[in-house]
Amino acid sequence: MCEAAACYHFAPMVLELHTRIREAIRAAIQSRWAIEPPEIALNLTPRVEMGELATPVSFELAKRLKKAPRAAATELIETIGTIPGVARIEIAGAGFINFYFDRPALFRAVARPSPEPKAADGKIIVEHTNINPNKAAHIGHLRNAALGDTFVRVLKASGHEVEIQNYIDNTGVQVADVIVGFKYLEKKTVDDVRAITRDPAVKFDYYCWDLYARVGGFYETGEDAQKLRGQTLKEIEEGDNETAEMAEVVAMTIVGCHLDTMARINVHYDLLPRESDILHLKFWDRAFERLKESGAIFFETEGKNKGCWVMRIDTEGYDDDKIIVRSNGTVTYTGKDIAYQLWKLGLLDQDFFYRRMEGSHDVWVTTSSGGEASHPDFGHGHAVYNVIDVRQSYPQNVVRQGVAALGYTREVQNSVHFHYERVALTPACAEELGITIPPEDRGKAHVEVSGRKGQGVKADDLIDRLESLARKEVMERNQELAPAEADAIAGQLAVGALRYFLLKFTRTAIIAFDFKEALSFDGETGPYLQYAAVRGNKIVRNI
Repeated sequence: MCEAAACYHFAPMVLELHTRIREAIRAAIQSRWAIEPPEIALNLTPRVEMGELATPVSFELAKRLKKAPRAAATELIETIGTIPGVARIEIAGAGFINFYFDRPALFRAVARPSPEPKAADGKIIVEHTNINPNKAAHIGHLRNAALGDTFVRVLKASGHEVEIQNYIDNTGVQVADVIVGFKYLEKKTVDDVRAITRDPAVKFDYYCWDLYARVGGFYETGEDAQKLRGQTLKEIEEGDNETAEMAEVVAMTIVGCHLDTMARINVHYDLLPRESDILHLKFWDRAFERLKESGAIFFETEGKNKGCWVMRIDTEGYDDDKIIVRSNGTVTYTGKDIAYQLWKLGLLDQDFFYRRMEGSHDVWVTTSSGGEASHPDFGHGHAVYNVIDVRQSYPQNVVRQGVAALGYTREVQNSVHFHYERVALTPACAEELGITIPPEDRGKAHVEVSGRKGQGVKADDLIDRLESLARKEVMERNQELAPAEADAIAGQLAVGALRYFLLKFTRTAIIAFDFKEALSFDGETGPYLQYAAVRGNKIVRNI
Protein backbone atom coordinates (compact mmCIF):
# COMPACT_ATOMS: atom_id res chain seq x y z
CA MET A 1 0.00 0.00 0.00
CA CYS A 2 1.36 3.44 -0.87
CA GLU A 3 1.96 6.02 1.87
CA ALA A 4 -1.03 8.19 0.86
CA ALA A 5 -3.40 5.21 0.78
CA ALA A 6 -2.23 4.11 4.22
CA CYS A 7 -2.88 7.58 5.65
CA TYR A 8 -6.36 7.78 4.15
CA HIS A 9 -7.11 4.28 5.43
CA PHE A 10 -5.82 5.08 8.91
CA ALA A 11 -7.78 8.33 9.44
CA PRO A 12 -11.30 6.81 9.14
CA MET A 13 -10.28 3.97 11.44
CA VAL A 14 -9.23 6.39 14.16
CA LEU A 15 -12.45 8.38 13.70
CA GLU A 16 -14.44 5.16 14.02
CA LEU A 17 -12.54 4.35 17.21
CA HIS A 18 -13.39 7.78 18.62
CA THR A 19 -17.07 7.09 17.90
CA ARG A 20 -16.83 3.64 19.48
CA ILE A 21 -15.31 5.10 22.67
CA ARG A 22 -17.96 7.82 22.93
CA GLU A 23 -20.76 5.30 22.43
CA ALA A 24 -19.26 2.99 25.08
CA ILE A 25 -19.04 5.87 27.59
CA ARG A 26 -22.58 7.02 26.80
CA ALA A 27 -24.01 3.50 27.16
CA ALA A 28 -22.16 2.91 30.42
CA ILE A 29 -23.47 6.15 31.97
CA GLN A 30 -27.05 5.35 31.00
CA SER A 31 -26.74 1.76 32.17
CA ARG A 32 -25.15 2.48 35.56
CA TRP A 33 -26.88 5.69 36.62
CA ALA A 34 -29.88 6.01 34.28
CA ILE A 35 -29.10 9.67 33.54
CA GLU A 36 -28.63 11.63 30.33
CA PRO A 37 -24.88 11.64 29.58
CA PRO A 38 -23.09 15.02 29.54
CA GLU A 39 -21.06 16.13 26.52
CA ILE A 40 -18.28 13.59 26.01
CA ALA A 41 -15.08 15.36 24.97
CA LEU A 42 -12.11 13.29 23.78
CA ASN A 43 -8.79 15.11 23.87
CA LEU A 44 -5.25 14.19 22.96
CA THR A 45 -3.12 13.47 26.03
CA PRO A 46 -0.15 15.74 26.81
CA ARG A 47 2.28 12.81 26.36
CA VAL A 48 1.91 9.63 24.35
CA GLU A 49 2.92 7.47 27.35
CA MET A 50 -0.37 8.59 28.95
CA GLY A 51 -2.36 6.97 26.14
CA GLU A 52 -3.79 8.41 22.95
CA LEU A 53 -7.02 9.97 24.23
CA ALA A 54 -8.42 11.29 27.51
CA THR A 55 -11.86 12.43 28.61
CA PRO A 56 -12.79 14.74 31.52
CA VAL A 57 -16.37 13.42 31.58
CA SER A 58 -15.92 12.12 35.16
CA PHE A 59 -15.74 15.67 36.49
CA GLU A 60 -19.21 16.52 35.19
CA LEU A 61 -20.51 13.15 36.39
CA ALA A 62 -19.04 13.82 39.83
CA LYS A 63 -21.08 17.03 40.14
CA ARG A 64 -24.31 15.27 39.24
CA LEU A 65 -23.68 12.18 41.37
CA LYS A 66 -22.11 14.10 44.26
CA LYS A 67 -19.04 11.86 44.19
CA ALA A 68 -15.32 12.48 43.90
CA PRO A 69 -14.21 12.52 40.23
CA ARG A 70 -11.86 9.57 40.72
CA ALA A 71 -14.66 7.53 42.30
CA ALA A 72 -16.97 8.34 39.38
CA ALA A 73 -14.17 7.46 36.95
CA THR A 74 -13.54 4.10 38.66
CA GLU A 75 -17.21 3.12 38.47
CA LEU A 76 -17.46 4.29 34.86
CA ILE A 77 -14.42 2.25 33.77
CA GLU A 78 -15.83 -0.84 35.50
CA THR A 79 -19.10 -0.42 33.61
CA ILE A 80 -17.47 0.26 30.23
CA GLY A 81 -15.55 -3.00 30.26
CA THR A 82 -13.65 -3.64 27.03
CA ILE A 83 -13.79 -1.62 23.80
CA PRO A 84 -12.59 -3.18 20.52
CA GLY A 85 -9.46 -1.34 19.43
CA VAL A 86 -8.60 -0.14 22.97
CA ALA A 87 -5.89 -2.05 24.81
CA ARG A 88 -6.62 -0.61 28.26
CA ILE A 89 -8.37 2.21 30.13
CA GLU A 90 -6.82 3.96 33.13
CA ILE A 91 -7.52 6.81 35.55
CA ALA A 92 -5.10 9.75 35.50
CA GLY A 93 -4.72 12.76 37.75
CA ALA A 94 -7.79 13.93 39.64
CA GLY A 95 -10.18 11.85 37.55
CA PHE A 96 -9.34 11.90 33.85
CA ILE A 97 -9.95 8.66 31.97
CA ASN A 98 -7.17 7.73 29.55
CA PHE A 99 -7.57 5.35 26.61
CA TYR A 100 -4.62 3.36 25.23
CA PHE A 101 -5.13 2.17 21.66
CA ASP A 102 -4.42 -1.38 20.58
CA ARG A 103 -1.61 -0.23 18.32
CA PRO A 104 -0.65 -3.62 16.81
CA ALA A 105 -4.28 -4.17 15.78
CA LEU A 106 -4.47 -0.69 14.23
CA PHE A 107 -1.30 -1.14 12.20
CA ARG A 108 -2.33 -4.63 11.06
CA ALA A 109 -5.60 -3.13 9.82
CA VAL A 110 -3.72 -0.38 7.96
CA ALA A 111 -1.72 -3.04 6.12
CA ARG A 112 -4.92 -4.61 4.72
CA PRO A 113 -6.43 -3.33 1.45
CA SER A 114 -8.31 -0.09 1.99
CA PRO A 115 -12.13 -0.37 1.73
CA GLU A 116 -14.19 2.13 -0.19
CA PRO A 117 -15.22 5.11 1.99
CA LYS A 118 -18.74 4.95 3.38
CA ALA A 119 -21.45 7.04 1.77
CA ALA A 120 -22.16 10.24 3.69
CA ASP A 121 -25.52 11.75 4.71
CA GLY A 122 -24.90 14.97 2.81
CA LYS A 123 -22.42 17.75 2.21
CA ILE A 124 -20.49 19.05 5.20
CA ILE A 125 -19.42 22.70 5.16
CA VAL A 126 -16.28 23.54 7.11
CA GLU A 127 -15.63 27.24 7.59
CA HIS A 128 -12.12 28.03 8.76
CA THR A 129 -9.27 30.59 8.77
CA ASN A 130 -11.60 33.64 8.52
CA ILE A 131 -8.90 36.28 8.88
CA ASN A 132 -10.03 39.90 9.01
CA PRO A 133 -8.75 41.35 5.70
CA ASN A 134 -7.09 44.34 7.33
CA LYS A 135 -3.50 43.19 7.86
CA ALA A 136 -1.11 40.24 7.58
CA ALA A 137 -2.03 36.82 8.97
CA HIS A 138 -0.51 35.95 12.35
CA ILE A 139 0.41 32.76 14.21
CA GLY A 140 -3.08 32.33 15.72
CA HIS A 141 -4.55 32.19 12.21
CA LEU A 142 -2.13 29.38 11.39
CA ARG A 143 -3.57 27.26 14.20
CA ASN A 144 -7.09 27.87 12.90
CA ALA A 145 -6.09 26.95 9.35
CA ALA A 146 -4.13 23.85 10.40
CA LEU A 147 -7.03 22.58 12.53
CA GLY A 148 -9.63 23.32 9.86
CA ASP A 149 -7.63 21.87 6.99
CA THR A 150 -6.76 18.69 8.91
CA PHE A 151 -10.41 18.24 9.90
CA VAL A 152 -11.38 18.60 6.24
CA ARG A 153 -8.84 15.96 5.20
CA VAL A 154 -10.13 13.51 7.82
CA LEU A 155 -13.73 14.08 6.74
CA LYS A 156 -12.85 13.51 3.09
CA ALA A 157 -10.93 10.36 4.01
CA SER A 158 -14.10 9.14 5.73
CA GLY A 159 -16.09 9.46 2.53
CA HIS A 160 -17.80 12.80 3.17
CA GLU A 161 -18.43 15.47 0.58
CA VAL A 162 -16.84 18.60 2.03
CA GLU A 163 -17.03 22.26 1.02
CA ILE A 164 -14.32 24.51 2.46
CA GLN A 165 -15.29 28.11 3.10
CA ASN A 166 -13.16 31.02 4.30
CA TYR A 167 -15.44 33.89 5.35
CA ILE A 168 -14.23 37.38 4.45
CA ASP A 169 -15.40 40.06 6.90
CA ASN A 170 -14.77 42.93 4.49
CA THR A 171 -17.24 45.37 6.09
CA GLY A 172 -16.23 44.97 9.76
CA VAL A 173 -14.64 47.39 12.19
CA GLN A 174 -11.12 46.07 11.59
CA VAL A 175 -11.27 47.01 7.90
CA ALA A 176 -12.87 50.32 8.88
CA ASP A 177 -9.91 51.02 11.18
CA VAL A 178 -7.41 50.64 8.34
CA ILE A 179 -9.53 52.87 6.11
CA VAL A 180 -9.53 55.48 8.89
CA GLY A 181 -5.73 55.23 8.82
CA PHE A 182 -5.48 55.72 5.06
CA LYS A 183 -8.06 58.54 4.86
CA TYR A 184 -7.45 60.54 8.02
CA LEU A 185 -3.89 59.73 9.13
CA GLU A 186 -2.19 59.43 5.75
CA LYS A 187 -4.67 61.57 3.75
CA LYS A 188 -4.70 59.09 0.89
CA THR A 189 -7.23 58.70 -1.93
CA VAL A 190 -8.43 55.45 -3.50
CA ASP A 191 -5.94 55.93 -6.34
CA ASP A 192 -3.14 56.43 -3.82
CA VAL A 193 -4.03 53.15 -2.13
CA ARG A 194 -4.21 51.32 -5.47
CA ALA A 195 -0.72 52.60 -6.29
CA ILE A 196 0.60 51.16 -3.02
CA THR A 197 -0.96 47.75 -3.77
CA ARG A 198 0.83 47.70 -7.16
CA ASP A 199 4.23 48.72 -5.78
CA PRO A 200 6.45 45.58 -5.89
CA ALA A 201 8.62 47.04 -3.15
CA VAL A 202 5.68 47.12 -0.69
CA LYS A 203 4.27 44.06 1.06
CA PHE A 204 0.77 45.42 1.39
CA ASP A 205 -0.47 43.24 4.26
CA TYR A 206 2.60 44.25 6.28
CA TYR A 207 2.01 47.92 5.43
CA CYS A 208 -1.54 47.65 6.78
CA TRP A 209 -0.31 45.78 9.87
CA ASP A 210 1.71 48.84 10.89
CA LEU A 211 -1.05 51.27 9.91
CA TYR A 212 -3.62 49.33 11.98
CA ALA A 213 -1.42 49.68 15.07
CA ARG A 214 -1.05 53.44 14.48
CA VAL A 215 -4.83 53.86 14.25
CA GLY A 216 -5.19 52.37 17.74
CA GLY A 217 -3.09 55.25 19.07
CA PHE A 218 -5.01 57.76 16.95
CA TYR A 219 -8.30 56.74 18.60
CA GLU A 220 -6.82 57.60 21.99
CA THR A 221 -6.42 61.25 20.97
CA GLY A 222 -10.07 62.07 21.60
CA GLU A 223 -13.75 61.45 21.01
CA ASP A 224 -13.73 63.03 17.54
CA ALA A 225 -11.18 60.48 16.35
CA GLN A 226 -13.28 57.62 17.74
CA LYS A 227 -16.39 58.88 15.93
CA LEU A 228 -14.58 58.43 12.63
CA ARG A 229 -14.72 54.65 13.10
CA GLY A 230 -18.54 54.59 13.27
CA GLN A 231 -18.83 57.01 10.37
CA THR A 232 -16.43 54.98 8.23
CA LEU A 233 -18.14 51.69 9.11
CA LYS A 234 -21.50 53.09 8.06
CA GLU A 235 -20.10 54.35 4.74
CA ILE A 236 -18.57 50.93 4.01
CA GLU A 237 -21.86 49.14 4.73
CA GLU A 238 -23.86 51.56 2.56
CA GLY A 239 -21.54 51.10 -0.45
CA ASP A 240 -21.38 53.20 -3.64
CA ASN A 241 -18.98 55.76 -2.17
CA GLU A 242 -15.25 56.39 -2.07
CA THR A 243 -14.86 54.90 1.41
CA ALA A 244 -16.51 51.64 0.35
CA GLU A 245 -14.39 51.57 -2.82
CA MET A 246 -11.21 51.98 -0.79
CA ALA A 247 -12.34 49.21 1.58
CA GLU A 248 -12.87 46.90 -1.41
CA VAL A 249 -9.36 47.58 -2.71
CA VAL A 250 -7.75 47.08 0.70
CA ALA A 251 -9.73 43.98 1.70
CA MET A 252 -9.41 42.02 -1.53
CA THR A 253 -5.70 42.82 -1.90
CA ILE A 254 -5.07 41.49 1.60
CA VAL A 255 -7.25 38.43 0.92
CA GLY A 256 -4.85 37.62 -1.92
CA CYS A 257 -1.93 37.95 0.51
CA HIS A 258 -3.68 35.61 2.96
CA LEU A 259 -4.29 32.98 0.26
CA ASP A 260 -0.59 33.08 -0.63
CA THR A 261 0.38 32.69 3.04
CA MET A 262 -1.94 29.71 3.62
CA ALA A 263 -0.82 28.03 0.40
CA ARG A 264 2.67 27.89 1.93
CA ILE A 265 1.34 25.38 4.51
CA ASN A 266 -0.79 23.54 1.92
CA VAL A 267 -4.14 25.03 2.95
CA HIS A 268 -6.67 25.82 0.22
CA TYR A 269 -10.37 26.76 -0.05
CA ASP A 270 -13.38 26.25 -2.30
CA LEU A 271 -15.29 29.47 -1.61
CA LEU A 272 -14.69 32.91 -0.10
CA PRO A 273 -18.10 34.27 1.01
CA ARG A 274 -17.93 38.05 1.53
CA GLU A 275 -19.82 39.93 4.21
CA SER A 276 -20.47 42.86 1.88
CA ASP A 277 -22.48 40.57 -0.41
CA ILE A 278 -24.61 39.40 2.51
CA LEU A 279 -25.54 43.04 3.02
CA HIS A 280 -25.91 44.14 -0.61
CA LEU A 281 -27.98 41.07 -1.60
CA LYS A 282 -30.28 41.71 1.38
CA PHE A 283 -29.55 38.35 3.02
CA TRP A 284 -29.64 40.15 6.33
CA ASP A 285 -32.91 41.93 5.51
CA ARG A 286 -34.62 38.58 4.88
CA ALA A 287 -33.16 37.03 8.05
CA PHE A 288 -34.09 40.18 10.00
CA GLU A 289 -37.76 39.97 8.98
CA ARG A 290 -37.96 36.31 9.90
CA LEU A 291 -36.33 36.89 13.29
CA LYS A 292 -38.78 39.71 14.03
CA GLU A 293 -41.76 37.57 12.96
CA SER A 294 -40.63 34.74 15.26
CA GLY A 295 -40.17 37.08 18.22
CA ALA A 296 -36.51 36.09 18.50
CA ILE A 297 -35.45 39.75 18.46
CA PHE A 298 -37.17 42.86 19.73
CA PHE A 299 -36.72 46.64 19.62
CA GLU A 300 -35.37 48.04 22.90
CA THR A 301 -37.01 51.32 23.95
CA GLU A 302 -35.07 52.01 27.14
CA GLY A 303 -31.85 51.28 29.02
CA LYS A 304 -28.34 50.90 27.67
CA ASN A 305 -29.57 49.23 24.46
CA LYS A 306 -32.24 51.83 23.65
CA GLY A 307 -32.86 52.11 19.92
CA CYS A 308 -31.27 48.72 19.17
CA TRP A 309 -32.70 45.42 17.99
CA VAL A 310 -31.59 42.79 20.47
CA MET A 311 -31.85 39.04 21.00
CA ARG A 312 -32.48 37.78 24.51
CA ILE A 313 -30.10 34.95 25.31
CA ASP A 314 -31.71 32.54 27.73
CA THR A 315 -29.17 29.74 27.42
CA GLU A 316 -27.60 28.78 30.75
CA GLY A 317 -24.58 30.95 31.45
CA TYR A 318 -25.78 33.94 29.42
CA ASP A 319 -28.30 36.35 30.90
CA ASP A 320 -27.71 39.48 28.86
CA ASP A 321 -29.24 40.78 25.65
CA LYS A 322 -27.16 40.64 22.49
CA ILE A 323 -27.32 43.59 20.13
CA ILE A 324 -28.12 42.50 16.57
CA VAL A 325 -28.75 45.94 15.01
CA ARG A 326 -27.17 49.04 16.54
CA SER A 327 -29.12 52.22 17.21
CA ASN A 328 -27.48 53.87 14.16
CA GLY A 329 -28.88 51.12 11.92
CA THR A 330 -25.66 49.17 11.31
CA VAL A 331 -25.77 45.40 11.75
CA THR A 332 -23.40 43.72 14.20
CA TYR A 333 -21.22 40.93 12.87
CA THR A 334 -23.32 38.47 14.90
CA GLY A 335 -26.43 39.51 12.98
CA LYS A 336 -24.66 39.00 9.68
CA ASP A 337 -23.37 35.64 10.93
CA ILE A 338 -26.94 34.49 11.57
CA ALA A 339 -27.89 35.28 7.95
CA TYR A 340 -24.72 33.55 6.74
CA GLN A 341 -25.42 30.43 8.85
CA LEU A 342 -28.96 30.23 7.48
CA TRP A 343 -27.56 30.41 3.93
CA LYS A 344 -24.95 27.70 4.62
CA LEU A 345 -27.71 25.39 5.85
CA GLY A 346 -29.88 26.12 2.78
CA LEU A 347 -32.57 27.89 4.83
CA LEU A 348 -32.57 31.39 3.32
CA ASP A 349 -34.12 30.89 -0.15
CA GLN A 350 -31.49 33.26 -1.58
CA ASP A 351 -28.09 32.85 -3.17
CA PHE A 352 -24.95 34.75 -4.09
CA PHE A 353 -23.48 35.40 -7.50
CA TYR A 354 -20.05 33.80 -7.95
CA ARG A 355 -16.81 34.48 -9.79
CA ARG A 356 -13.34 32.99 -9.71
CA MET A 357 -10.90 34.79 -7.45
CA GLU A 358 -8.57 36.96 -9.52
CA GLY A 359 -5.29 35.13 -10.02
CA SER A 360 -6.75 31.74 -9.05
CA HIS A 361 -8.80 29.25 -11.05
CA ASP A 362 -9.47 27.02 -8.04
CA VAL A 363 -10.98 29.47 -5.52
CA TRP A 364 -14.39 31.05 -5.98
CA VAL A 365 -15.54 34.28 -4.34
CA THR A 366 -19.07 35.64 -3.89
CA THR A 367 -20.19 38.82 -5.59
CA SER A 368 -23.32 40.98 -5.44
CA SER A 369 -23.98 41.04 -9.19
CA GLY A 370 -22.89 39.52 -12.46
CA GLY A 371 -20.60 36.61 -11.73
CA GLU A 372 -20.09 33.55 -13.91
CA ALA A 373 -23.07 31.61 -15.25
CA SER A 374 -21.48 28.22 -14.58
CA HIS A 375 -20.20 27.55 -11.09
CA PRO A 376 -20.22 24.79 -8.42
CA ASP A 377 -23.30 24.37 -6.22
CA PHE A 378 -22.30 26.11 -3.01
CA GLY A 379 -24.05 26.06 0.38
CA HIS A 380 -26.95 23.75 1.30
CA GLY A 381 -24.89 21.91 3.90
CA HIS A 382 -26.29 18.95 5.82
CA ALA A 383 -23.96 19.99 8.66
CA VAL A 384 -21.81 23.07 9.27
CA TYR A 385 -18.63 23.26 11.35
CA ASN A 386 -17.37 26.76 12.22
CA VAL A 387 -13.70 26.67 13.22
CA ILE A 388 -13.47 29.78 15.40
CA ASP A 389 -11.48 30.39 18.57
CA VAL A 390 -12.97 29.86 22.00
CA ARG A 391 -13.28 33.59 22.68
CA GLN A 392 -16.10 33.64 20.11
CA SER A 393 -18.18 31.06 22.00
CA TYR A 394 -20.79 33.63 23.06
CA PRO A 395 -21.42 35.05 19.55
CA GLN A 396 -21.51 31.50 18.17
CA ASN A 397 -24.15 30.65 20.76
CA VAL A 398 -26.17 33.66 19.61
CA VAL A 399 -25.98 32.40 16.02
CA ARG A 400 -27.25 28.97 17.07
CA GLN A 401 -30.03 30.60 19.09
CA GLY A 402 -31.06 32.61 16.03
CA VAL A 403 -31.35 29.43 13.96
CA ALA A 404 -33.22 27.66 16.79
CA ALA A 405 -35.70 30.55 17.15
CA LEU A 406 -36.85 29.89 13.59
CA GLY A 407 -37.71 26.29 14.47
CA TYR A 408 -34.83 24.48 12.77
CA THR A 409 -34.13 21.83 15.42
CA ARG A 410 -32.10 19.41 13.29
CA GLU A 411 -30.07 22.19 11.73
CA VAL A 412 -29.17 23.58 15.16
CA GLN A 413 -27.86 20.15 16.18
CA ASN A 414 -25.79 20.09 12.98
CA SER A 415 -24.35 23.57 13.59
CA VAL A 416 -21.08 22.99 15.45
CA HIS A 417 -18.66 25.53 16.90
CA PHE A 418 -15.30 23.77 16.47
CA HIS A 419 -13.44 25.91 18.99
CA TYR A 420 -9.80 26.10 19.99
CA GLU A 421 -7.54 28.13 22.28
CA ARG A 422 -5.10 30.81 21.23
CA VAL A 423 -1.39 30.55 20.42
CA ALA A 424 1.29 32.31 22.45
CA LEU A 425 5.09 32.21 22.21
CA THR A 426 7.81 31.00 24.51
CA PRO A 427 9.94 33.96 25.65
CA ALA A 428 12.91 32.58 23.67
CA CYS A 429 10.82 32.34 20.48
CA ALA A 430 9.47 35.87 20.94
CA GLU A 431 12.95 37.34 21.35
CA GLU A 432 14.22 35.38 18.34
CA LEU A 433 11.47 37.08 16.31
CA GLY A 434 12.58 40.50 17.51
CA ILE A 435 9.86 41.10 20.12
CA THR A 436 11.11 42.90 23.23
CA ILE A 437 10.33 40.87 26.37
CA PRO A 438 10.36 42.62 29.78
CA PRO A 439 12.75 40.95 32.25
CA GLU A 440 9.85 39.89 34.48
CA ASP A 441 8.28 37.93 31.59
CA ARG A 442 11.35 35.92 30.60
CA GLY A 443 10.63 33.22 33.18
CA LYS A 444 7.04 32.68 32.07
CA ALA A 445 5.91 29.58 30.18
CA HIS A 446 4.50 31.78 27.44
CA VAL A 447 4.02 35.43 26.53
CA GLU A 448 1.01 37.01 24.86
CA VAL A 449 1.30 39.23 21.80
CA SER A 450 -1.11 41.81 20.44
CA GLY A 451 -1.69 42.59 16.77
CA ARG A 452 -3.55 45.79 17.67
CA LYS A 453 -0.40 47.01 19.41
CA GLY A 454 1.79 45.89 16.52
CA GLN A 455 3.43 43.18 18.63
CA GLY A 456 2.05 40.12 16.86
CA VAL A 457 3.98 37.49 14.96
CA LYS A 458 3.29 37.58 11.24
CA ALA A 459 2.67 34.14 9.78
CA ASP A 460 5.04 34.66 6.85
CA ASP A 461 7.87 35.76 9.17
CA LEU A 462 7.35 32.63 11.26
CA ILE A 463 7.38 30.34 8.21
CA ASP A 464 10.45 32.13 6.79
CA ARG A 465 12.29 31.60 10.07
CA LEU A 466 11.31 27.93 10.22
CA GLU A 467 12.51 27.38 6.65
CA SER A 468 15.81 29.10 7.40
CA LEU A 469 16.43 26.98 10.50
CA ALA A 470 15.36 23.81 8.70
CA ARG A 471 17.70 24.53 5.78
CA LYS A 472 20.61 25.00 8.17
CA GLU A 473 19.83 21.62 9.75
CA VAL A 474 19.49 19.93 6.34
CA MET A 475 22.84 21.28 5.09
CA GLU A 476 24.65 20.21 8.27
CA ARG A 477 23.35 16.65 7.82
CA ASN A 478 23.62 16.48 3.98
CA GLN A 479 26.40 18.74 2.74
CA GLU A 480 26.33 17.14 -0.72
CA LEU A 481 22.81 18.42 -1.53
CA ALA A 482 22.32 20.97 -4.29
CA PRO A 483 20.89 24.31 -3.05
CA ALA A 484 17.54 23.80 -4.81
CA GLU A 485 17.12 20.33 -3.31
CA ALA A 486 18.06 21.60 0.14
CA ASP A 487 15.49 24.39 -0.16
CA ALA A 488 12.76 21.93 -1.17
CA ILE A 489 13.50 19.61 1.76
CA ALA A 490 13.71 22.55 4.17
CA GLY A 491 10.30 23.76 3.00
CA GLN A 492 8.76 20.34 3.61
CA LEU A 493 10.35 20.08 7.05
CA ALA A 494 9.20 23.57 8.04
CA VAL A 495 5.59 22.90 7.02
CA GLY A 496 5.59 19.52 8.76
CA ALA A 497 7.11 21.00 11.91
CA LEU A 498 4.64 23.88 12.05
CA ARG A 499 1.48 21.92 11.27
CA TYR A 500 2.29 19.07 13.64
CA PHE A 501 3.18 21.43 16.48
CA LEU A 502 -0.13 23.26 16.05
CA LEU A 503 -2.05 19.97 16.01
CA LYS A 504 -0.39 17.80 18.64
CA PHE A 505 -1.85 19.65 21.62
CA THR A 506 -5.50 19.37 22.55
CA ARG A 507 -7.33 22.23 20.85
CA THR A 508 -8.72 23.47 24.20
CA ALA A 509 -5.22 24.23 25.52
CA ILE A 510 -3.22 27.44 25.05
CA ILE A 511 -0.01 26.50 23.26
CA ALA A 512 3.34 28.28 23.37
CA PHE A 513 5.18 28.02 20.07
CA ASP A 514 8.91 27.35 20.22
CA PHE A 515 11.26 26.98 17.23
CA LYS A 516 13.64 24.52 18.88
CA GLU A 517 10.87 22.21 20.05
CA ALA A 518 8.95 22.31 16.77
CA LEU A 519 11.99 21.55 14.58
CA SER A 520 13.54 18.86 16.78
CA PHE A 521 14.37 15.61 14.99
CA ASP A 522 13.81 13.70 18.24
CA GLY A 523 10.61 13.10 20.18
CA GLU A 524 7.03 13.83 19.17
CA THR A 525 7.64 16.33 16.38
CA GLY A 526 6.79 16.78 12.71
CA PRO A 527 10.39 16.29 11.48
CA TYR A 528 10.75 13.09 13.51
CA LEU A 529 7.54 11.68 12.01
CA GLN A 530 8.65 12.68 8.50
CA TYR A 531 11.98 10.96 9.07
CA ALA A 532 10.24 7.86 10.47
CA ALA A 533 7.88 7.73 7.46
CA VAL A 534 10.79 7.90 5.00
CA ARG A 535 12.71 5.19 6.90
CA GLY A 536 9.61 3.02 7.21
CA ASN A 537 8.84 3.25 3.49
CA LYS A 538 12.44 2.38 2.66
CA ILE A 539 12.30 -0.72 4.85
CA VAL A 540 9.01 -1.83 3.28
CA ARG A 541 10.40 -1.35 -0.24
CA ASN A 542 13.43 -3.51 0.61
CA ILE A 543 11.40 -6.41 2.03
